[in-house]
Amino acid sequence: MPDIGVLICGHGSRDAAGTREVANLAAKVARRFPHWPLDHGFLEFAEPSLHEGLAKLQSQGVTTIVAAPNMLFEARHAKTDIPAVLDAFARDHARDGVSIIYGRALGFDPKMLRAAADRIEEAELAAGAHIGRSETLLMVAGRGTSDAESNADIAKLSSLLCDGMKFGGGGTCYSGVAEPMTETALREAAKLGYRRIVVMPYFLFTGALVERVYAGVDAAAAHYPEIEFVQATYLNDHPLVIETLSERIIEAIERPRAQQSHRHDHDETCDEEWHNHAPAQGEANDEAFSLAPRRVAGGNP
Repeated sequence: MPDIGVLICGHGSRDAAGTREVANLAAKVARRFPHWPLDHGFLEFAEPSLHEGLAKLQSQGVTTIVAAPNMLFEARHAKTDIPAVLDAFARDHARDGVSIIYGRALGFDPKMLRAAADRIEEAELAAGAHIGRSETLLMVAGRGTSDAESNADIAKLSSLLCDGMKFGGGGTCYSGVAEPMTETALREAAKLGYRRIVVMPYFLFTGALVERVYAGVDAAAAHYPEIEFVQATYLNDHPLVIETLSERIIEAIERPRAQQSHRHDHDETCDEEWHNHAPAQGEANDEAFSLAPRRVAGGNP
């Protein structure tokens, strides 16, 4: 009977397609850990809940649960809401010998940046090579939260992608809470003279916020027909997303026992990783963050 199990912790969505995408990704991650029970749960809006996922693993004889937040950055849900559920479950089941190790969010990682670049390149390939990147603006759309640090992370990522992929210009927008919203940002970007604007929704799964981004693109495209607007796909189950999440699970288990806790204590670790990997000004194309195109669609990228 296994003593280690894994729970992939998602936010949850009222969108059934998004819920299915999470389940699909969890199934693919589970193939990497064939000897451990692995399940998923949601903080809100969808089932199974985090509590139900934890209880299911416990019922399988698991005594050490690795809770891996399937989140892009360390915003409020990863910092506070998920740990609160884990804390409550751990307290209630302490006498049963259950312990919970909390991992960290996907965060800034060269693989996540490469996954986003792949989605952008896929969109460019579909759109055609008649407009080069020097005449293209890249707009990265984030979720938008009340957490200023998380919003700033999207802006950092947007800058890395723009510089690393050598776009003529770049921008950042948000789908909710934070400003500027997608359509507003695109209307401003349209005044800058670029022939093409590529919009990359930096989200893991579909849902109302992703659809809001695409609706904003459609609205801007209708208002500026002389500009080619290209919509990239969100990350979903990109192989490098699966690889990054799998690494987060392994690193949580391999941390020294003195550091293992179900409480969230990884802000400094995430920040340290970002500073260790982030390129210096003008060095976005270093080895760690190499974003040279993997394929050329018959023209100047």
